[in-house]
Amino acid sequence: MAMTNPRPDTRSTRWTWIAAIWCAGALFESSQTILVMHAIGSRRSWLAPFVVEFVSWLPWALATPFIVELARRRPIVRGALLKAATAHLAAFAVISTVAEAWAAMLRVVFNPWHHSQPPSFANTWYASLTDQILTFVIAYALISTVTYVVDSRKNIERQMTETARLNEELSRAQLAALRGQMDPHFMFNTLNSVVGLVRDQRNDAAVGMIVGLSEFLRRASEDSHRTQVTLAEEVEYLQRYIDIQKVRFGDRLRVSLDIPTELGNAQVPNLLLQPLVENAIKHGVSKRIAGGEIRVAGEQHDGTLRLTVYNDGPWVREDLEATSCGVGLGNLRTRLLILHGDRSELVLRPVDTGGVEVVVTLPFLVT
Repeated sequence: MAMTNPRPDTRSTRWTWIAAIWCAGALFESSQTILVMHAIGSRRSWLAPFVVEFVSWLPWALATPFIVELARRRPIVRGALLKAATAHLAAFAVISTVAEAWAAMLRVVFNPWHHSQPPSFANTWYASLTDQILTFVIAYALISTVTYVVDSRKNIERQMTETARLNEELSRAQLAALRGQMDPHFMFNTLNSVVGLVRDQRNDAAVGMIVGLSEFLRRASEDSHRTQVTLAEEVEYLQRYIDIQKVRFGDRLRVSLDIPTELGNAQVPNLLLQPLVENAIKHGVSKRIAGGEIRVAGEQHDGTLRLTVYNDGPWVREDLEATSCGVGLGNLRTRLLILHGDRSELVLRPVDTGGVEVVVTLPFLVT
């Protein structure tokens, strides 16, 4: 992959930080020199020594981007320790030599301390280099260390961002796969009902169910890209599904919805209630000649949303265990786990007064 050049604003920001840091360091060094002069009682002008000491650090400021780049290209890590150390030692030697040559030239040319006989360039350079070598080692090591720390932090942040993005994409793919698994399941059940109506020569009812199914699927497909919808939208989807099933069951199917309007903006997984009601019809209402009742309720409590789907149909333990591990509820459990982790729960349980209920608990989140 081709490398792109840094943006101009990034380079400008980097140079601004380099200039600011080195100006602060040079200002500290120059001020220290002037304070020493006053401490020993020197009455000479402080302006020339201050300027010379300040400007002496210019080579290090100019060399900082090179040191940063070398630290990135030659990190001191196992496997390349010798090459990296050699490169850094060579760079340190060159930068130190040039920096002190520049400082020595300034002292010889401007003679800031007003020596009657200015020392030679060679003597000034050697004396200054031996005096400042430890400071240079600290400066070089500090630049390299800061580079490693900043780059490591950026790499960690980039990896965390990439991991979060990949996890989000994986979750979306898993939800799409689960949604794709659920849609055929619903389609097959509904089409089987249409076939049953046709065989019973209830053609008008069959046509009504097909029309209702078409409208339901059209509306569902419009929101197929959304992993979550509002509870109000979910109730609307559910009502369309109930209308389809009432064509088949007629008065045998009795459904009541008890969901407060103030919960309408709560976020819930797309197509959450429909498969729960479908299970209630399949395992409850359809098994009784007289049909049965399904109650759907919702409530908010302590930051959670609790949705309950109850049916008064008969049950035995074997059927309850099979339903709990079936495609519909297993699908919903997986979707809830992807979206909310352990903050969500789906429980299928018998009711003491008769019937079975499914309770879904998830965080109460609004749009």
